[in-house]
Amino acid sequence: MGLCLGKSAAVQEPAVAEDNSVADGAAAGCGDGPPVKAPRTPKQPKFSFYLPSPLQPSSYKGSPANSSAASTPARGGFKRPFPPPSPAKHIRALLARRHGSVKPNEASIPEGGELDLGLDKSFGYSRHFAAKYDLGREVGRGHFGFTCAAKCKKGELKGEDVAVKVLPKAKMTTAIAIEDVRREVRILSSLAGHINLVQFYDAFEDEENVYVVMELCKGGELLDRILARGGKYSEGDAKVIIHQILSVASFCHLQGVVHRDLKPENFLFMSKDENSALKVIDFGLSDFVKPDDRLNDIVGSAYYVAPEVLHRSYGTEADMWSIGVIAYILLCGSRPFWARTESGIFRAVLKAEPSFDEIPWPTLSAEAKDFVRRLLNKDYRKRMTAAQALCHPWIRGTQEVKINLDMIIYRLMRAYISSSSLRKSALRVILLLLQRH
Repeated sequence: MGLCLGKSAAVQEPAVAEDNSVADGAAAGCGDGPPVKAPRTPKQPKFSFYLPSPLQPSSYKGSPANSSAASTPARGGFKRPFPPPSPAKHIRALLARRHGSVKPNEASIPEGGELDLGLDKSFGYSRHFAAKYDLGREVGRGHFGFTCAAKCKKGELKGEDVAVKVLPKAKMTTAIAIEDVRREVRILSSLAGHINLVQFYDAFEDEENVYVVMELCKGGELLDRILARGGKYSEGDAKVIIHQILSVASFCHLQGVVHRDLKPENFLFMSKDENSALKVIDFGLSDFVKPDDRLNDIVGSAYYVAPEVLHRSYGTEADMWSIGVIAYILLCGSRPFWARTESGIFRAVLKAEPSFDEIPWPTLSAEAKDFVRRLLNKDYRKRMTAAQALCHPWIRGTQEVKINLDMIIYRLMRAYISSSSLRKSALRVILLLLQRH
């Protein structure tokens, strides 16, 4: 079990994939560059039953799904078993092709837009960034850019501090990388009005960079608060944090957005105040998803990635798994799935069960343990949605909780509309009987 006892251990975690974005524009402190996506592939339609990985077994022999946590290779005449193949090997190859960093002899099938020649890097954003903002100190740096504090010189935000994510166009060497930037701005601009969501102000561009302007969060990462408390929160304090995370996740999911990289490093406090609001940041890996669609990009951070992401067939349920991991860490200070290698982490996520026997779990409430178990259910069909999690007794017990509409209601309504006349009549009769009782 990996203890959250030092920032280096918690921050420098293996990533399933690395983002094309940078430390988010709202970040007030530096951190390791966020993870980047593997190549996007066509979305899969969602059926009422579980879809296995869309790849043929022969095409992902290195996948942790093909290994057993309890088995090791035959020893034969060797004193040690052969090391298992890395399930992350094919992910790194896909990432290299995605960002145009493959050597000529390493890729046999080129992906569209891999050369910088002929790429349209005009986004249609305003080109008057320098006239409106003064860039200040750098507050974060990632693989594909950096984040600075800035001062607004005119307009509604005149005199206010903001955060500006600077994305150099020179690093946008593929059509996919360019589309990633467009999608992040589109998602940020479509999500507004939630207290736990970083506020997006505007996007600009010039010949060299894209500038994404957002509110500046000065309270530091959730991860830093966890470490400052000795690695864990009390149940009461953990509820306050989890409630805010669930509230914004429910809001995003209702808008058809899945974040895909929820982790303590991607939540910032607005101020240093102990009761400061928590904001989710870094939508560089996020995507739109319809209720009936399944995504198959392998994205996220290794310790927080859901099992179905490794099987390349997932939806908003993947975010709920990540929230379960965060809740586990908040309550006990340890990661539920830990290993020294990416392969080991992936196997643990797919095969192992989180431990609730070690200290402090025996001293925590049954409701807290039930809440985490329901989020860390490997069957995404049985995992709680964000709205359902907000209704859980552990969350609702001590406070008034505002419940957003849940996407599951949409699915039920759609199922009813497509039902036969006989089924609709039977459901109406059942509804009348329930109303009488």
